[in-house]
Amino acid sequence: MEMNSLLITAIVGIICGIIGYFIGKGNNNTLQKDDHNYKSDLEACKQRNSQLQNDIDSLRIKLSKTPKKKSTPEPIKPIVSTSVSKSFNADDVKAVFGKKIKENDLKIIEGVGPKIEELFKTSGILTWKSLSETSVDRCNEILDKAGDRFRIHDPGTWPRQSKLAYEGKWKELKKWQDSLDKGKEK
Repeated sequence: MEMNSLLITAIVGIICGIIGYFIGKGNNNTLQKDDHNYKSDLEACKQRNSQLQNDIDSLRIKLSKTPKKKSTPEPIKPIVSTSVSKSFNADDVKAVFGKKIKENDLKIIEGVGPKIEELFKTSGILTWKSLSETSVDRCNEILDKAGDRFRIHDPGTWPRQSKLAYEGKWKELKKWQDSLDKGKEK
């Protein structure tokens, strides 16, 4: 019986070897097919990547040749008024404000600094009289077109302050400004 056991074991081993060979051969063909598919997919991706890179490069060249637009706001129609104040007297102004003020210096208006004065003058508002005749909406429009850093200002009192300056009512202007908070009524 020992011989039969060895013979059966040998036959089973040979059969398993043959079956294993065919299974392995079949898997090898599948692996080769999958490997071929992966290689073709990789090649297609490389070609697409190359095409996209060429597109990016051509767009960069096109962009560099395109003239750059300025980000400055469109000019605002000027309101030109160069009239002189009714009764400007530098000594009177100095007595009330304690400093020398030039005629039509828009910075005397509470809330108006050098940059805002420049914006207004660029827009044609050159005098206290012209600012006093400018609507608050127009003042806001000028500030809005100048950008975010100017939108925070409230020009609600600026035309009225300018009118007092134009009319030479310095004590009244100073008293009112002392009650304002950065040009705003409290």
